[in-house]
Amino acid sequence: MKKYYNKNFEPNYKIAEVVDTNVKRLLAPNPSPFTFQGTGTYLIGNKEIAIIDPGPRIESHVENLLSIIDKDILIHIFITHTHADHSPAAELIKKERKAITYGYGAYPFEKYDTNFEEGHDLNFKPDIILKDGEVIKKKDWTIRAIHTPGHTSNHMCFGLEENSILFTGDHIMGWSTTVIIPPDGDMTDYIKSLEKVLLFNYKTFFPTHGAPIEEPKRFVRALIGHRKMREKQILNELKKTPLYIEEMVRKFYKSTDKRLWPAAEKSLLASLLSLKKKGMLSNESNKKSKSKWQLT
Repeated sequence: MKKYYNKNFEPNYKIAEVVDTNVKRLLAPNPSPFTFQGTGTYLIGNKEIAIIDPGPRIESHVENLLSIIDKDILIHIFITHTHADHSPAAELIKKERKAITYGYGAYPFEKYDTNFEEGHDLNFKPDIILKDGEVIKKKDWTIRAIHTPGHTSNHMCFGLEENSILFTGDHIMGWSTTVIIPPDGDMTDYIKSLEKVLLFNYKTFFPTHGAPIEEPKRFVRALIGHRKMREKQILNELKKTPLYIEEMVRKFYKSTDKRLWPAAEKSLLASLLSLKKKGMLSNESNKKSKSKWQLT
């Protein structure tokens, strides 16, 4: 997949840059190994503003955001999913302005079990719950909601119909593969959601992190191929001997930044669980991680 990644992205944390007709992007100052150069907040329209992924709870980012939106304009806030670098700023915006939030739903668990990613916004609940395929039409934009579970169960992509753009959140990122963290993240669902996106004909993908993806179908097919390759790699290694997941991480991710190994372990676990669902693998004592995996 590395040959497909685009890491040529200059961050600009102060100015909302025009990225397409009627579309601007303002970057939140939260760069990290998981967010790349930061969370890209997209602003659409003039008469009524749509914001896609308002970003983390950073007051300077929210102030920058609101400074470019007239005070009497209704703000429609679309949330791709409830990771803490995507949705929490919606609460700050609603305290200052008239705004409506949209999304698939709240995070379905009372807590999350990891401290190596951005975490989850456990407080967010959308004002309007969107269904798969639902269309929201306003004066100068039309947005289609597409449910794409996998990265999280409540993940949605949003199509801007007038521009033939798909805002892909973390479902498809041009700079890196997406982390899948069970139990909310599900590799089987993720691959199905990638295949689902292929059915649409949007000309450009705009992820929340990183640069636009200009050849989206080619890129998505490569992502699917990469996940299938990982499954084949797992099966080939387990033909030789049962392995602990930690041993597989060291084998498969030896050229990856070790700071990302905990996340890689979660995505690997998601692949193992997917193969287990298909009846191809089993693990000791039915444990999910601290046990050996083997072919059935």
